[in-house]
Amino acid sequence: MKFSEYVYKRPDLDSVSKNFESYVNDLNNAHSVESALEAISKINTLRNHYETARTISNIKYTGNTRDPKNEEEHNFFDDAKPTIDGLMSKYYKALVNTKHRTELEKKLGSHLFNVADKIISTFNDSIIEDLKKENHLVTQYVKLMSSAEINFKGQTYNIAGLSPLIMSTDRNLRKEATTAKWKFFEDNSKEFDRIFDELVKVRTTIAKKLGFKNFVELGYARMRRTDYNHTHVADFREHIRKHLVPVVLELKEKQRKRLGLDKLYFYDNDIDFNTGNAEPKGNPEWIMERAGKMYNELSHETGEFMNYMMEGELTDLYNKAGKAPGGYCTFIADYKSPFIFSNMNGTSDDIRVLTHEAGHAFQGFCSRDFDIPEYRTPTMEACEIHSMSMEFLTWDWMNLFFEEQTDKFKYAHLERALKFIPYGVSVDEFQHFVYENPDATPEERKKAWSAIEKKYLSFRDYDDIEFLKNGGFWQSQPHIYRLPFYYIDYCLAEICALQFWKKSVDNKKTAWEDYLGLCKEGGRYNFTELIKIAKLKSPFEEATVKTAIEHPYKWLSSINDAELEA
Repeated sequence: MKFSEYVYKRPDLDSVSKNFESYVNDLNNAHSVESALEAISKINTLRNHYETARTISNIKYTGNTRDPKNEEEHNFFDDAKPTIDGLMSKYYKALVNTKHRTELEKKLGSHLFNVADKIISTFNDSIIEDLKKENHLVTQYVKLMSSAEINFKGQTYNIAGLSPLIMSTDRNLRKEATTAKWKFFEDNSKEFDRIFDELVKVRTTIAKKLGFKNFVELGYARMRRTDYNHTHVADFREHIRKHLVPVVLELKEKQRKRLGLDKLYFYDNDIDFNTGNAEPKGNPEWIMERAGKMYNELSHETGEFMNYMMEGELTDLYNKAGKAPGGYCTFIADYKSPFIFSNMNGTSDDIRVLTHEAGHAFQGFCSRDFDIPEYRTPTMEACEIHSMSMEFLTWDWMNLFFEEQTDKFKYAHLERALKFIPYGVSVDEFQHFVYENPDATPEERKKAWSAIEKKYLSFRDYDDIEFLKNGGFWQSQPHIYRLPFYYIDYCLAEICALQFWKKSVDNKKTAWEDYLGLCKEGGRYNFTELIKIAKLKSPFEEATVKTAIEHPYKWLSSINDAELEA
């Protein structure tokens, strides 16, 4: 079947609730392990049906946020989510309290029960209306971002559409394009502030109603983090500040010299070479044709996966008006199908995002037959290992997309992987400030962002772009609005992905076998257990961070970057 043939029908929430509660009652009253497993199976089947409808609705909405029907269906799921959360809470309580727990843990694994214990703490009936408000505020942010119509030199662009101009070799053009982009945020700053201020307040209210000191602990619980806490993360951020920030400062200075500039301003950030960044040589159809070749050559498993994705038309790749920005991968449960969403715009990010989301999708494909929904995907920092590592494991095929610019792409790709992490930990530290100080004003939040930037990103100079000089950059980061505390995941995963990069340099066969083994485990274990399965070292260890940085830094230092200007 093609995605266009997938059936969407809005769920009858009353019927879902009635059946769900009946099956939970069966689990509570199960007289044997077998009857408990039967009740769990019925619950999971019902969950799959509901999630399938919700996921298809979300794909359609993000593909065109201006379609009233898409918006109507999306709003339905925003309102329905608290009810579903309540039902899931009842299921998890029945699961962890069943008298058959010991036997069920042997059959189903203990991680499911650890997740259940964590999720139980994130819900009670008193927060239902607050959750609805939170969901609608997030939707307002997505819609506001999708509404961007930036008039620039006689043409209209959305945010993604401006990216090629921001990467122009013409410095004046990229400055003007960068200024135009941030003018959209400045013009809508009060609305961005309002939405976020209301989000912080409602999330804080929810946390306190649930008995948490603030939203930080609740945010971690929502992310299903069972094996580490904010203290481990704070230590990780410090390791990045100590070992990586100085390296990135050297790389930025190298970039300045390569570009022949007296000073590197923010609008120079995304241009890697005076002759231009590496760019794919064709449109999305051309890219997917070559992606098919790449994945069929990489392994039997990836070939099967990519053929399935292409035959099912399980991608939405073109950037267009009204489309939500960014990229993501999701999973359509009843059809056992991953789906990749992106906004291709003719830059090297088209390939980086494709391989990134394909990493997520491949893991979902590997785990598609897991009966337990919680085990189809792990927590997000483990998920990001799949995606970020796939970016590097496909390096041998980058010539298919970049031809004579392949070396230029590889250099910039690895360099940007290192440069990203200090930004990622900045986002995380900012979120800790926000939710530890929920009464801060919008102006105080922006001052806090500026102070954090100076700590990790001291090379940033915004020139005369006042909105950015005044601490507004974070408003462009969707995760801060949509999924609080989902960002350090990328940083932890990048340290793991850099280990996979080193493995692939040393022994491609071993690297692939370890990666495939990780993907096949899905979410049956927590993050720290999964990295052991993948034969990786923990990113929470200072020595791991130091070593993971050293290898790519040495590789970059060995390259004469001036020769890549050709």
